[in-house]
Amino acid sequence: MKTIPGSARQRWRLKLGAALLAVGFAATPVLAQEDVPDVGEQVPITALINASPWFSGFEAAVALYEEQTGNVVELDVTPYSGMLEKARNAVRGAESTHQLLNIDGGWTVEFYEAGTLTPLNEIDPEFKLPQEVFACGETHWWNAAKRWRTPDGGALYGVPPNCNTHMQVYRTDIFEQAKLTPPVTVDDVAVSCKAVQAASGLYGYVTRGERGSIRFEWSPYLLAHGADIAADMENGDYTVTINSPQALTALTKFLDILKGCGPDNVAALTQNDVIQLMAAGKAAEIQVVVAAMSSLTDPAKSVVAGKLGAVPNPIVDGRKLPSPIGNWSLAIPQNISKEQKEAALAFLKWFVSKPAQEAYVEAGGVPVRADVLEPLADQPDYFWVKAYLSNLDGAVSPFGYAEAAEVNEVLGLRLNQALIGELSPTAALNTAAAEIEAIFRKTGRKTGRLPDLAE
Repeated sequence: MKTIPGSARQRWRLKLGAALLAVGFAATPVLAQEDVPDVGEQVPITALINASPWFSGFEAAVALYEEQTGNVVELDVTPYSGMLEKARNAVRGAESTHQLLNIDGGWTVEFYEAGTLTPLNEIDPEFKLPQEVFACGETHWWNAAKRWRTPDGGALYGVPPNCNTHMQVYRTDIFEQAKLTPPVTVDDVAVSCKAVQAASGLYGYVTRGERGSIRFEWSPYLLAHGADIAADMENGDYTVTINSPQALTALTKFLDILKGCGPDNVAALTQNDVIQLMAAGKAAEIQVVVAAMSSLTDPAKSVVAGKLGAVPNPIVDGRKLPSPIGNWSLAIPQNISKEQKEAALAFLKWFVSKPAQEAYVEAGGVPVRADVLEPLADQPDYFWVKAYLSNLDGAVSPFGYAEAAEVNEVLGLRLNQALIGELSPTAALNTAAAEIEAIFRKTGRKTGRLPDLAE
């Protein structure tokens, strides 16, 4: 945990202020006070935020907010593994110690259904997200009657700090030397990763295989094959389809790529491991979320800065299907005072403004406004923007239901077992399907499952 209090906060602000000047914020219109939303004087707040590849951008944005408004935002910076427990503890207590909670999109429904978060229009009936803000999988909306995250009849419960989708990031120099074009299809990935590995001696393709992340890393392959976890969850049909023939094909190809082109310890790789393998010049291609771009393009952190390209998630049979999104939502708990809620919303209003988003991207964050991101698409330093926008178009969050955390645990375990060879791909999907059906049956969903796949 990293909490920034007292005199340490003053030193931290001075240090960040110098950093902002160093990257050129003083020369941009972002510091023009007339461009900044007038949020007024607010009481101090504390934000629960995850230690992540995009944190430095958020940290710089908070520093700028404090400089421009005089309001204070303390940051409780917590590893991903501790975020859910902290958020739960915050909303379940008599009074939350945090006035702003960053909640993983896969966890939000649990909080919505428990009634522990404040709809933003309860604080300010006039507040609306700017139309330029991306949909980000709509994880910050909740329709209680439908039990689904949608703005259609739903209430706005938060603001996305990012819209985190995957991309395929590759070494342009290595692919050129091997006379290979960047992969477009899943089969292209399978062929090119072996060819570039043989030509370069680098790992041909790397992504996370550890239990907590493998489900998300497999999701682009699952959706590209037209498969999903269940039949039609948005409309109440929770018949489990994760053991479909299409899902088996997606898993078999995914595992072959990871085992054939990745390191021997791929089943233990975390996000930081994947980023470091590319940054250290040990991988020719990786699948990684857009939040990693600040680490990969910083010459102080990456020996491959300036040598990278990016393409959208691989497709199957020429069909571009929705990409999975794994973003976050900045939300406000119910169990705080009215003035604390107003202070938290004041920061959110400022954060989604165009000047704040310009500062955010310059500090390494990924902006959530189209009018900030899209103009960067043709700049060499932002080579990843076109691929990201392609994946973001129509991106979906696979976990728009209250049982998401349990389902994710099941899939994480069974997919990881398939990767290390404890289960066959067929057995992994059949086992996961039975366990997920049991979860849905326990919570009263309309459910069932496909017949077991044959070995």
